[in-house]
Amino acid sequence: MPLSSMTGFARAHGSHGSWRWHWEVRSVNARGLDLRVRLPEGFESLEQPTRILAAERFTRGGITIALTVDSEASRGAIRINHEALNQILTAIRTLEGTVKAGPPSLDGILALKGVIETQSSEVTEVELGARDAAVVSSLTLALDGLATARREEGARLNAFLSAQTARLAELVGEAAALASTQPQLLQARLKAALDQLGQNQAGVTPDRIAQEVALLLVRADVREEIDRLKAHLAQASDLLASKGAQGRRLDFLAQEFNREANTLCSKSSDIPLTRIGLEMKATIDQFREQVQNVE
Repeated sequence: MPLSSMTGFARAHGSHGSWRWHWEVRSVNARGLDLRVRLPEGFESLEQPTRILAAERFTRGGITIALTVDSEASRGAIRINHEALNQILTAIRTLEGTVKAGPPSLDGILALKGVIETQSSEVTEVELGARDAAVVSSLTLALDGLATARREEGARLNAFLSAQTARLAELVGEAAALASTQPQLLQARLKAALDQLGQNQAGVTPDRIAQEVALLLVRADVREEIDRLKAHLAQASDLLASKGAQGRRLDFLAQEFNREANTLCSKSSDIPLTRIGLEMKATIDQFREQVQNVE
C-alpha cells in the first residue's frame, strides 16, 4: 500500500506508578506538515520530542496531538487547616444571636476557602524522567496507529485513483481513434458546403479543397494533446505504484491532465470528440478531488 492518506485518528493509553494518561492524535488535509501539540501543565518539556517523533513519520497533514493526564500523585493528600477552621468557628459563635440565620452545616464549613488544603506529594527528578520516558513511549504507539490508519485510507484512495486513470486511458484511446478520422470528415464537410453553395463549377479544384482541409486540420490537430495525455497517464501509474509522499506530484499531474483536456475540447471540430473531452474533464475533476487527500 504505497499511498498514504492525510486523514486518520488513533489513541494510546499508558501508565507509570500513580500516573495515568492517554494520547489522541488526529490528522486532516493540509498543504504541508502542520503539527499542533496540546500538553497539560508540567509536561511542557515533551513538546519537542513529540514534534520530532511526528515529523519522522509524516510529511504532510494537519496533525493534532493531545495528551490527557490523570494522576493520583498530582492530587496529593488532603488535610484540614485547623487554624483557619478555629477562626471560622469563633466567628460563627461571635455572630450567634446577631444575625438571623440557620446553624451552619459541616459540608458548608468545609467548603469555605482555606479550611481544606491539598499537599502535593514530592516527586524526584528520577521519577519524573522515568514517567516522561513512559509517556513518550506510548506516544509512539499512537503515532504508529495513525500511520496505519492513513495507509489503510491510502489503499482505498489508490484503488479509486487507479480506476480513474484506467477510465482516462479508455477515453484517450477513444479520442485517438476519432482524431484519426478527422481528415476525411473535414474534407467531406468542406465538399458538402461547397456543393450547397454551388461553387464546385466555379473553379474550386480538388487541390484547393485539399489545401483548405490541410489548414483546418492544422488548427484541429489534437495528436499532441493525446500524446501528452498518454505520457501523463504513464506517469500517474508510476506515482500510484511509488512509495513515499506523492500527493503534490499527483496534484500537479491532475492540473496537466485538465490543461490537455481543455485544449482538446477547444480544438475539437467533431461533436463525439467534444463529448469525450467533456467526460475526460469530469473524470479528471474526480481524480483531482481525491488527490487532495493523498500525503
